[in-house]
Amino acid sequence: MKKFFETIKNIFKIEELRKRLWYTFVLILVYRLGCFVVLPGIDASMLSNLQANTQEGLVGLLNMFSGGAFGNASIFALGVMPYISASIVIQLLGVFVPYFRKLQMEGESGRKKMNQMTRVLTILIICIQGPAYIASLHGQIPGQAFVAVNALGWSNFAYNIVATIILMAGSMFVMWLGEKITDRGIGNGISLIIMIGIVARLPYALLAEGGSRLATTNGGFLLLIVEFVIWIFVIIAAIALVQAVRRVPVQYAKRIVGNRQYGGVRQYIPLKINAAGVMPIIFAQALMLFPLIFSRWDATRGLAATLGNYTGFWYNFIFFILVVIFTYFYTAVTVNPTMMAEDMKKNGGFIPGVKPGKKTVEYLDAIMSRVTLPGSIFLGIISILPAIAMIFGVNNSFASFFGGTSLLILVGVVLDTLQQVESYLLMRHYDGLMKTGRLSGRSGM
Repeated sequence: MKKFFETIKNIFKIEELRKRLWYTFVLILVYRLGCFVVLPGIDASMLSNLQANTQEGLVGLLNMFSGGAFGNASIFALGVMPYISASIVIQLLGVFVPYFRKLQMEGESGRKKMNQMTRVLTILIICIQGPAYIASLHGQIPGQAFVAVNALGWSNFAYNIVATIILMAGSMFVMWLGEKITDRGIGNGISLIIMIGIVARLPYALLAEGGSRLATTNGGFLLLIVEFVIWIFVIIAAIALVQAVRRVPVQYAKRIVGNRQYGGVRQYIPLKINAAGVMPIIFAQALMLFPLIFSRWDATRGLAATLGNYTGFWYNFIFFILVVIFTYFYTAVTVNPTMMAEDMKKNGGFIPGVKPGKKTVEYLDAIMSRVTLPGSIFLGIISILPAIAMIFGVNNSFASFFGGTSLLILVGVVLDTLQQVESYLLMRHYDGLMKTGRLSGRSGM
């Protein structure tokens, strides 16, 4: 404990790190305050139905990513999801479209062009999602809640246009906050904003679970302790999944430039066990909403009820299989063995015992296929743990922290942020955050 307080003291001794931490804290505070600012023209006291309907499914996921702003009809209701959607599209285009692949290889100039395209695509996505969100508000909250329409005499069309512009401004402002945190704060700004939204729900979930367990006299306190112990072990397992890598040795040939020798050392390529992050779970959750279409017809209503049962066997079995499949797909899209082999060849590197070129590509591809299998299975288990927790009587809100996107984002972002803090400490010759070993964060969310 003494070493922990000493480390905290060392963190605030470093002026640059201290300023970055305060800057990050202030911008996150601005974001959290904005999550409670309701869209102009809507009565905030009539949003109970909306908040109740944004707790489960893909809508619940959007509400979680926005820190509750989605269910509060806030100016930040769309949050960073349009930006994340645009980033995924641009990333996929970088794999399938030669022009975007060329931009990826142009370095800093290409990255700036792709960032600009991402921002433009974000605006286009908001132009679609904004009106859809306003339309859902009209269907979920009473008509009297729209003060601008009823009291001021606005038409629904005029109000929808104004509200969409406000939502667009709110999302762009949140995106700007994330970029500023990345540039002048600590950690990845967009990831931190998502994580803060998830963490904001944790105290309420803990209170709800503790209240429900302590209200029963039949061993409720003991069950609560057991739940916390299991939760800690699940967190440890998630940390292992996020940090696990397969190190591939790379030998670089010696080069003499002037009077100096370069190369001749062995380095390693860290191939992550879970290179796809949380994206497979998000894709799988989106697909699991399609069976709800069958509820419109009497003949298929039973099938829709079976496949739509969040705690049912078939829902979780199909969900598990989809997560495994999407893990392989997203890994194949984001990890390019051909590019890795070309980069090694350009820099005079080779894998010992493997010929450069095609053989290296095949070797890297085979390793990725092998390490992705246990990673995808583990990720699939993590994704269905919330449903298993609910089956055993855990409160729905707290069960979401037993696995799935909530836990993986929390673990990944915290590790990434702590890694940056530790790098500042080590540069100033202070001890790191851990007594032995070093933190290794994620390459991205």
